[in-house]
Amino acid sequence: VQLQASGGGLVQAGDSLRLSCAVAGRTFSHTGIGWFRQVPGKDRQFVAVVRWNGDQVTYADSVKGRFVISKDNAKNTVYLQMNSLKPEDTAVYFCAAVNNLGNDITATMKNRYRYWGQGTQVTVSS
Repeated sequence: VQLQASGGGLVQAGDSLRLSCAVAGRTFSHTGIGWFRQVPGKDRQFVAVVRWNGDQVTYADSVKGRFVISKDNAKNTVYLQMNSLKPEDTAVYFCAAVNNLGNDITATMKNRYRYWGQGTQVTVSS
């Protein structure tokens, strides 16, 4: 699976931004496409994931109610709509794919994701 993230930028607190992840290559029935984020000096954190062939979605508590993950299978693209952005959302955002999404707990485990795209920078100013 090949992934390419785009859509990052510089916005102000309270603004919205939509990230896109273009998906190419072979996917499986339990494939999940997710978003992680990372700030310098810290570990990469789970943000959200969606099952590629289904409706299962999982969110990190820190973004629930503000971020929405969605997919367009016809366009082979996963989106992350980020609303009510905060300065603490500033990070490099990565999209990633896992062959077997599993449950809501396993879906958040970074080490289970085998495929990663390049990051896109999101900066939220206060």
